[in-house]
Amino acid sequence: LHMGKTMKEDLTVVAKYINKLYPPEFNVFSIYAELYHNYFASQAKKNAESHLEDKDIYLLLSWVHNFYPKDMRKDHALAMELDKVKLGSLLPSSLSKELENKYLDSEEVTVKNSLSRCLDKEIQRWKEDKEPEKLNGHFQSELLGIFVIQSIYSSQKRAEDISKAVGEELSRRLLKELPAFLRSYRDAFEDFKEKSKKHRYYKPILIANINNCWNFR
Repeated sequence: LHMGKTMKEDLTVVAKYINKLYPPEFNVFSIYAELYHNYFASQAKKNAESHLEDKDIYLLLSWVHNFYPKDMRKDHALAMELDKVKLGSLLPSSLSKELENKYLDSEEVTVKNSLSRCLDKEIQRWKEDKEPEKLNGHFQSELLGIFVIQSIYSSQKRAEDISKAVGEELSRRLLKELPAFLRSYRDAFEDFKEKSKKHRYYKPILIANINNCWNFR
């Protein structure tokens, strides 16, 4: 953040005031921009090659795909001059791709584990001597129906915020996880139906799960 702010503010000063103090052939703005970019890129590469936590990978990819090319280089005071310089990406494509794969692998596992924990909690609720919650007057599992959908949607949205390509790849992966989760959910529910017919709230639990189907569709 400090480097980005410094680069943006300094290059704005160069574009507005310093550039016009030199003959055009000196390419003063280009020299400043390339030096700043090269330093920024070297620091990004250094960070990318170190051990990063998942949240750091996400932040670095956000800089590579969004903050740097869009927020900084498309700034109204700099865009025209920077378009002439043709600066590259903050990271080599191979290293950026490696980080994207790490992020996608991690996010896929996170969502998968989250769905599994959610189902475990739901199964535990079926075993309790407790009536299911009502949503808009109907029995429904807010935990299962809403939490699962939100987990998948928010994960997709975060990935799309990095880039369209990353968002599409994660969506493709999660489209495999959701059917697997639904099969586990169906198997657990069938087991409950067979073994828990004497449960005090057997019928409301059945209704709640049937109502969940609409949300999942």
